[in-house]
Amino acid sequence: MRKHSIIRWTGVAMAAALATSLAACAPSGSAEDVTGATADEIAAALQEESSITVWGWAPQLEPIVEAFEEKYPKIDVKLENVGTGNDHYTKLQNAIKAGTGAPDVAQVEYYALPQFALSGAFADLTGFGAGELEDQFTPSTWGSVSLNDGIYALPQDSGPMAMFYREDVFTNLGLEIPTTWDEYIAAGKAIHAANPDAYITNDVGDAGFTTSMIWQAGGNPYVVDGTTDVTVDFADEGSTKWADTWNQLVQEDLVAPISSWSDEWYQGLTDGSIATLVIGAWMPGNLESGVPDAAGTWRVAPMPTYEEGVAAAAENGGGGDAVLEQSENKLVAYGFLEFLNGEEGAAIHAANGGFPSTVADLESDEFLNYESDYFGGQKINEVLVQAAKDVVPGWSYLPFQTYANSIYGDTVGQAYASKSDLNEGLAAWQEATVKYGVEQGFTVNGE
Repeated sequence: MRKHSIIRWTGVAMAAALATSLAACAPSGSAEDVTGATADEIAAALQEESSITVWGWAPQLEPIVEAFEEKYPKIDVKLENVGTGNDHYTKLQNAIKAGTGAPDVAQVEYYALPQFALSGAFADLTGFGAGELEDQFTPSTWGSVSLNDGIYALPQDSGPMAMFYREDVFTNLGLEIPTTWDEYIAAGKAIHAANPDAYITNDVGDAGFTTSMIWQAGGNPYVVDGTTDVTVDFADEGSTKWADTWNQLVQEDLVAPISSWSDEWYQGLTDGSIATLVIGAWMPGNLESGVPDAAGTWRVAPMPTYEEGVAAAAENGGGGDAVLEQSENKLVAYGFLEFLNGEEGAAIHAANGGFPSTVADLESDEFLNYESDYFGGQKINEVLVQAAKDVVPGWSYLPFQTYANSIYGDTVGQAYASKSDLNEGLAAWQEATVKYGVEQGFTVNGE
């Protein structure tokens, strides 16, 4: 198996200008009026001369497109990288709003999917037979693309969370690898006491990390009923459990005040002054490419949990691929989705460093038995695949999650900066999110 070369898929905080109402995002203009098709009709369309445009940034897309065009030589796939995060979604939304210029297929992160799907911008794939594919994907990723009894994308990548840690740091201090969050806090105290410049991890506040951690704690702060009724509750048991736990790390200066993906962060991962990362399964490739001098020192273990012996994980990043309602070639677009995220495409995706969402690939002997030289010969995928199985079910995102993420820094982020109660930060985040949702025409918390 090739070494991982994963580009991270994380919830990028979007500018407020991107987060408009569902009505503003709704498609307009003409498109191919296709709500479904049989497998034979899709197969026939793939044998006729036509073209589709695909917007996406994942490096695995290029070899998958090449393989698709080799199998279906009459189809021309125009692959375009229009940017990631804010750039990608802004251009996509502008094209949808204008009624022209959108691609046939778009890559979309799970957290952003509801904003487009519930507005009618993405085609419901149920009529194309997508429902028959459910068993091919992990429950957490399938749950992320299934909204209001519709299927609005096929899963591509996933990010079940695990704990990546510096084995040498724990060994040198005689510390056991933490399996619970209480043990994690204790290890953080020991690491910082031994070296005031060393920390158990880094964290200055991040919306995607916070929601993933609340997810793992069993929280369900976002509930969407239909397309306009929304509940936001950051006082639920899981949210409070995470905040009370993480308060101890932040308020006692046990986490490095360093932003992820900064030069200081990479240096900390290299010299061991950042001892762990609780992050998605796409991280190995980033460590290999960004922290090469620490090869052999890193290992991976399950996320610590709140109860000894009770496994629990969450997703952090990842996404799928959707067909635009604006598409004039939906049959071929869906056929491409099935190839991209089916057996052939998924194998290419995994071989080029992607962490699969497909059960067959996750359970293959080649994938499970891959021994990583960077991780000291550890079979890291055994841990990461188990994490995918341990993802807590039932999580959902808001239909305006991009906006909610964009105001995180002004709410929860301020609690981090002042080392005040994260529960108060969550309450401020909830208040601002509810206010925005009501302004956009949603019924939020009964308002």
